[in-house]
Amino acid sequence: MPAFLPKATRLHKPSLIPDFAYDPPMGPLVILHEDPAIIVVDKPAGLLTVPGKLENRQDCLVTRLQAARWDALTVHRLDCDTSGVIIFARTKQAQGFLGQEFEQRRAQKTYVARLKGRLEPDSGTVNLPLGSDWDYRPRQKVDHDHGRPAVTDWQVILRTETETRVRLTPLTGRSHQLRVHMLSLGHPILGDQIYAPETLADHKRLMLHAESLTLHHPVTKERVSFTAPVPF
Repeated sequence: MPAFLPKATRLHKPSLIPDFAYDPPMGPLVILHEDPAIIVVDKPAGLLTVPGKLENRQDCLVTRLQAARWDALTVHRLDCDTSGVIIFARTKQAQGFLGQEFEQRRAQKTYVARLKGRLEPDSGTVNLPLGSDWDYRPRQKVDHDHGRPAVTDWQVILRTETETRVRLTPLTGRSHQLRVHMLSLGHPILGDQIYAPETLADHKRLMLHAESLTLHHPVTKERVSFTAPVPF
């Protein structure tokens, strides 16, 4: 039986999640593919996809990309601490088409993660609704009463005595979905400052990487795939 996250109460209580210090990595962008309609980038961990609300969080992937490719348009996002494949459009028409690929779940994403402990068996599916934990934002939680449907397939790649490497395929796109679903199994992603802060001493980044993205090209309408090597 999965160890579900406890329901949040409505008592006034201090946040358990300290405000993180934003120190984005420097270095050149890694462009995996570009053509007149799209740009595919390997996003580094620790860099926001779009500008944050605070003044010191304006440096982000899309502003860096637009400095080199002025026509880059946001289609989807990766969490700040997640690395890997992310796609941008270069025209409004391509942006609308790609947005529908994600909204209609025609886009397929796979991730690789390193989890705390030995996850058994070799594969499975987590089907648990998710919603915001308003007392501890930006934390999300399993919420059977008000949460939105969320489904994740997982498959074990490798086990050691202390951790498990898995490939994750989200069938929905909820905020922090992979992180909360793995936590619900009792095996949080290593290096997660929100859901597994006890692992930060040994893991300086979130061990979650968007390995591949498959969708239809906005111009040719052919199914195309892009991959980025796992950096951990």
